[in-house]
Amino acid sequence: MARTGKASAGGRGFWRVARKRFLQLLLVLILLPPVLTVIYSVVPPISTLMIGRYVQFLWVDRQWVPLEEISPSLIRSVITSEDSGFCQNNGVEWDVLHEQVEALSEGERPRGASTITMQTAKNLFLWGERSYIRKVLELPLAMMLDAILTKRRILEIYLNIAEWGEGIFGAEAAAQAWFGKPAKDLSQVEAARLATALPNPRGRNSAKPSSGHRRLAATNLARVKVAGPIFDCVLGK
Repeated sequence: MARTGKASAGGRGFWRVARKRFLQLLLVLILLPPVLTVIYSVVPPISTLMIGRYVQFLWVDRQWVPLEEISPSLIRSVITSEDSGFCQNNGVEWDVLHEQVEALSEGERPRGASTITMQTAKNLFLWGERSYIRKVLELPLAMMLDAILTKRRILEIYLNIAEWGEGIFGAEAAAQAWFGKPAKDLSQVEAARLATALPNPRGRNSAKPSSGHRRLAATNLARVKVAGPIFDCVLGK
């Protein structure tokens, strides 16, 4: 009887310790993103995809440059292509997201509803494979980034950690790899090709685009010309 009581007490003790450790781990996971985000407001971050490649001893080319050293043409093309509401939203385009949820509920295949801020959150804190769990986690992380960082800093981080080819990360590395020039010297056409490569960076060659890629770049150029004041939060009026 005494042994049974000791075993029961030991079991309760084990579960108390396990619960305590779980709550501590949960607290760390909740607090880590905002703490890292504050650090990233001044320190150049790396993405989880880069970390994964480093762990596997795979080649990574990333050369951090400030936003001032990235061509305004690339900034305009990326905002136009990836998130035309970037300067106005709080990190999430709720109307677009709602439309995609409705499309999914009706059995249709939803289009991407990720904003630049959501993509930045994914690149900084989450994994690359698509899943509904990841998409749900992107929402609070994106709103947190938008609350802590300026729009300029969010875009600066995004343009420096986005993947533009196998092992190629950031605008500077992409400009050098595909066009042999610094990111600040990219032409409008080159910028449009890079921007429209982002949805499929390993399948689209910005230096030698396919006919479909060239059409996307041409559409991007046309949209940039009539975009209006959607770049003001990063380029000014």
